[in-house]
Amino acid sequence: MADSDKTEQDWKCCLSPTQYRVLREHATEYPGSSPLNDEKRQGTYVCAGCGQPLYASDTKYESGSGWPSFWDPLPGAVETSTDYKLAYPRTEVHCARCHGHLGHVFDDGPRPTGKRFCMNGVAMTFVPAAGEEKTG
Repeated sequence: MADSDKTEQDWKCCLSPTQYRVLREHATEYPGSSPLNDEKRQGTYVCAGCGQPLYASDTKYESGSGWPSFWDPLPGAVETSTDYKLAYPRTEVHCARCHGHLGHVFDDGPRPTGKRFCMNGVAMTFVPAAGEEKTG
């Protein structure tokens, strides 16, 4: 079944309750709660909803925000929209394939892009590069 054909019940069956709240209901995980904050291996961060590759590990950096942060997504991996849930507009980031909510992007990141893609770790999984030792 294509991700675009999934019903909300289908999503509830294939995601954990926390993943569902973040990816489908635009919730935010608690800062510092994701094991991906400490992930240092080479590999790819993919959407936990559909497996779309999102970020290469060499674009990840420690932002001090409490969420996994990246300075650039993979080409065509994410889309953005304007989120008005707070008192000011923010740029929401979602998976280009399944449209799951990933987090937000801000203009206070490092070079070369100056962007901070501040992602919910629960919305992603990590796939180690070939030859990288698997943990867990």
